[in-house]
Amino acid sequence: MNRPNIIFIVADDLGFADLGCYGGRDAEFGPVSPQIDRLAAQGLRFTQAYSNSPVCSPTRFAMITARYQYRLRAGIDEPLSSRPGQGMTLGLPPGHPTLPSLLQAQGYRTALVGKWHLGALPGFGPLKSGYEEFFGPMSGAVDYFSHCTNNGAHDLYLGEAAQTEEGYLTDLLSRRAVDYVHRMARQKAPFLLSLHYTAPHWPWETRDDQGVSQALNKGLFHLNGGNIHTYRRMIHHMDEGIGWLVEALRQNGQLHNTLLVFTSDNGGERFSDNWPLVGGKMDLTEGGIRVPWIAHWPEVIVPGRTSSQVCMTMDWSATMLELAGASAAPGYPLDGVSILPVLQAEGREFPRPLHWRMNHRAQRALREGDWKYLRVDGHDYLFHLPSDERERANLAAQQAGRLAAMRDHWEAWNASMPPIPDDASVILGYSQKDMPQR
Repeated sequence: MNRPNIIFIVADDLGFADLGCYGGRDAEFGPVSPQIDRLAAQGLRFTQAYSNSPVCSPTRFAMITARYQYRLRAGIDEPLSSRPGQGMTLGLPPGHPTLPSLLQAQGYRTALVGKWHLGALPGFGPLKSGYEEFFGPMSGAVDYFSHCTNNGAHDLYLGEAAQTEEGYLTDLLSRRAVDYVHRMARQKAPFLLSLHYTAPHWPWETRDDQGVSQALNKGLFHLNGGNIHTYRRMIHHMDEGIGWLVEALRQNGQLHNTLLVFTSDNGGERFSDNWPLVGGKMDLTEGGIRVPWIAHWPEVIVPGRTSSQVCMTMDWSATMLELAGASAAPGYPLDGVSILPVLQAEGREFPRPLHWRMNHRAQRALREGDWKYLRVDGHDYLFHLPSDERERANLAAQQAGRLAAMRDHWEAWNASMPPIPDDASVILGYSQKDMPQR
């Protein structure tokens, strides 16, 4: 098996059922995600896959390191809130081994197109952590047209230099990714392209909403705007760009030996469809952490497969490292587990316990087999997920022994992680005064 090109596509705040291939409904204009749906039909779709966190930057720390985000101080903030110009505070230490740096050491070309959100310049940045090229925003959210943050600062970069480009951000990212594929086709080395969209994260703007952008005047949380129709169109714009990317691979004869992965950094936000799950972004209920996972790789993956393998974001990173022939750096053992056997053939699923913790509402969770232990606001719950994905039937009293064992398992894992520091931040975009509780 030749070492494949790798394209790691990450949506931002996408709900579990927003895509047609995960049961999503058509919009008024038709199917919301036909290009992604086609990748799923021609590849492998996971039904029990999770993000490392229910909020963006912690998942991104795990994704780039293949380790639990809790091992890094900046990975504990919910989310990281540094802005351009505040660069020597918190972020991904440039000396920490990463997915791109380890792949680069194996001869891969590396690029990040899209959202970084792992620390601001001058102390942190993609070019300091293994990427040869970078185009996109450094912070957690920018306007789709002005490319400015919530405080009005410009946040679109080419490398480490501010970049001014006219256009809708989703399309700018898609076109830049297409350009990268065309350029890489003219050289022999395999490549890693991280394509990290900001869509469908707020503010709620489609290609036709430049007027909305001008009216917002820095209010990127957009609490008085948006609707499901705008939201679905934003997903569709991203989907179209993914179609352009697939076509570029096909034109260059690279589609067959490219592993193309699609997922989301966490569960959906206010306009998302998470059915049948409960909760969303910031929650350790299933709606906050169970996400779409699609893998397309014609050389290896038999089309039309579905897997119930339990796995989380950092497992993708570990898989990509194995494919490249890379090993963990000394002193930085991986927490992610490669799922390459699952990609290669049916029937190779394996047990994979997953742990989470959140400063917000003192949440904790453990997925172990068919069971999930959950704590929220000091209350313990036990759910049998195959029969109760909505987590409505608490079996803690009937299964007291199982609950105690899983709680002990979580406590032992938590003791192996750095504690949550007193100055760790929790930032909520909106509260009950803005809209009713879920």
